[in-house]
Amino acid sequence: MWVLAVITASVASGPSPDRVPVLALGLGPLAQGHLWVLWTSGLFASGWVHYVLASVLILAVAVPVEYRIGSRRFLLAVVLCQGAGSVLALLVARAAAMSPNSWGSELHRHTCVDPMIWIIGALAAATASMSTLWRRRIRAILLVFLATAALFAGHLQDLTRFTAAVAGVLLGPILVGRAVRSPSLGGTIRERRTLIALVVAASILGPVFAAVSAQAIGPLSVLRELFDDVPFSPQELRDICADPALREQCREGDQALRLSGLGPAVMNLMPSVVLLAGAEGLRRGRYAGWLVSTYGYLLLTLVAAASLTLRINEQDHTRSLLYGTHPHDSVSMELVPLAALLMILVLLWATRSLFDVHAPRGTYRKVWLGTGAATGAVLVLYPVAGLLLAEGFDPVADINTLMRDAPRRLVPPVYLQLIESPIRPVSSIATVLFEWLGVLPWLVFALLIVRSFLTLPRGLDPGGTLRVRQLLHTPGGTCLSWMTTWQGNRYWFSADGHHAVAYRVYAGVALTTGEPLGDRTALPQVIDEFAAFCLTSGWTPCFYTVGAETAQIGRAHGWRYLQVAEETVIDPRTVAFTGKKFQDVRTALNRAAKEGIEARWTTFAEAPLSIIDQIVSISEEWVADKGLPEMGFTLGGVAELRDPEVRVLLAVDRDEHVHAVTSWLPVYRDGAVVGLTLDFMRRRSGGFRTAMEFLIASAAKAAHEQGLEVLSLSGAPLARANEGEPDGDRSGLDAVLELLGRTLEPVYGFRSLLAFKAKFQPQYRPLYMVFPDATHLPAIGVALTRAYLPYLSLEQSGRLMARLLRR
Repeated sequence: MWVLAVITASVASGPSPDRVPVLALGLGPLAQGHLWVLWTSGLFASGWVHYVLASVLILAVAVPVEYRIGSRRFLLAVVLCQGAGSVLALLVARAAAMSPNSWGSELHRHTCVDPMIWIIGALAAATASMSTLWRRRIRAILLVFLATAALFAGHLQDLTRFTAAVAGVLLGPILVGRAVRSPSLGGTIRERRTLIALVVAASILGPVFAAVSAQAIGPLSVLRELFDDVPFSPQELRDICADPALREQCREGDQALRLSGLGPAVMNLMPSVVLLAGAEGLRRGRYAGWLVSTYGYLLLTLVAAASLTLRINEQDHTRSLLYGTHPHDSVSMELVPLAALLMILVLLWATRSLFDVHAPRGTYRKVWLGTGAATGAVLVLYPVAGLLLAEGFDPVADINTLMRDAPRRLVPPVYLQLIESPIRPVSSIATVLFEWLGVLPWLVFALLIVRSFLTLPRGLDPGGTLRVRQLLHTPGGTCLSWMTTWQGNRYWFSADGHHAVAYRVYAGVALTTGEPLGDRTALPQVIDEFAAFCLTSGWTPCFYTVGAETAQIGRAHGWRYLQVAEETVIDPRTVAFTGKKFQDVRTALNRAAKEGIEARWTTFAEAPLSIIDQIVSISEEWVADKGLPEMGFTLGGVAELRDPEVRVLLAVDRDEHVHAVTSWLPVYRDGAVVGLTLDFMRRRSGGFRTAMEFLIASAAKAAHEQGLEVLSLSGAPLARANEGEPDGDRSGLDAVLELLGRTLEPVYGFRSLLAFKAKFQPQYRPLYMVFPDATHLPAIGVALTRAYLPYLSLEQSGRLMARLLRR
């Protein structure tokens, strides 16, 4: 820690009243028309508040970073990121200065005294040595918020912080010796949605902060000028407008008056409130949130384009539809907001497949009815109340004028600058009515849309799920039947209500999740009923991952069946892990005992927050490092862990550090648990290497102690053991699946997974796909792809194909 020790000693030398000089890396004037380099960011602090904040950041950020990457690399990162960030910032300032009377001119009047620059640069560089998950998280947060600050606040220190972070990201792999993946929106669906919502929210909050900040000078800060002080009072403006010679002053004063004050400020921010509500919908994966965000930004883009067109057509180039009259008289000032809006639109459109969660039917009818009622109330109340307060307007209001003006009260004043208002309020009560009434519909819409995001998704049938759970308890199901409770499944119930089938519909194919539930003696009738239901609905029935009994029933009906997976099963009543075949398993158990790692049973709901956070982090890191989409359907993720009946088994060391996590689905018979099925498997990179062997062996021992009958290690798709050769339809279709399994092996490792499970000497049970005939296979292939990879992006498709072609 010698680097920070020197820093601390320098800081402790004491600040001056105006500035805390710690380390000056270079000084120089920055004057109008001359780009002299002012590089003083080093270890200065501008005042006591900044000094305390810098000290906190040094302890909270810089110290852990130095500890992680080492003192020499830390010092190198500080110097290089500080220098490269300053150079980049000055290059941007020079480029911005080429446009007269713009942001670049403002930058010439600023100095940069900020220790956060080298702290941010070192942190950004250190992310190259972090896990994929935390590298992505820290970089996303840093770059999004620093870019927002640079574009809206726009001071030289804001710009230099951002450029130092960019320099840290670029130099980090060289400094810490680890190559970084190309940036992408990879990771789990949950994190990708969160990152997109973060970007959208930052783009919304930036103008809001700029609007209330008197010091904002960035290229996107022009919104702040909507709230400048008004040059005239309402009474003074009335006198000015009475003189025909002062018409231009009257127009400017009227515009400034309508844009000033708390009421217009709040009304102008209402679109931002609605867009923030849309960002919350994006975080939750809601399609309605995507629609609100996309159409909101599309409308803003059209307004910005219209504003730019007006600026170009106006000879004096001083009027802007969005920003009114302001000193930044260069048209290029509006190109930046337009480009930013277009970038957000492109991002939303490119990621639209992530937001496929729909609310139940009728949800948005309530949203529109509520918003319509609030709008109607404003349109009625404003003329009625305005007529009672007619003397409070100039000129005195009448019913016709109030009715014509009522629709304008629903529009933020910033969009009404080119429209002359027929009346203006002069009394306090009339001002409240004039400025605040229109806020109501916007707030009602925002609240109702957020409330819609809290409703259960469409297709999630709580009543159906409860009935399915009852069937899973009594009479019970197979080892894989608990997957029928997962979100995304639909449910069909037999006429007697004692049988059920969980299914999903893709490409006109009703793809079942495992076996039908209920009494097995009635299985042929249940299959017939479900097939008839599918045909009536216009779907092709396909029973997926079912056992030999269902496959034989299908064959008796003239259907085809193919083996698509291999289930591995252990009998915990006889497991002992003795003999040479179990050498790897015993080694894992012994090593765990020596290293102080224990197997701990819990549930997601009962686990403390520190453990839950580690589970989520391990999962996100695992998915992010693969660089490929997370599979679903019969492969569970973190969302499936939240079921209170799903058991979680953790490998935890003495420091409460989670090395690996597994989840186990219950298997019931007549209301009692008779077995467990392995589902979720994640191991921390760099953690206990044989953690999975240790956890599975620990689960088998616990099942033995509890007297359970079966421990299923679940199925391995597109993989087959020698003992599991199917005794049914051998045809060219099997050869196709064999080829597909070999092709996907380097990507998803299904066969390696089956080989790993062989360490436990399991029994093998083939799992089949049963379908009417081979002509439906193309549609079934599309359905399976969409079921397992519902969020496959264009980038991930390209990466997947590249890996397959390299093979």
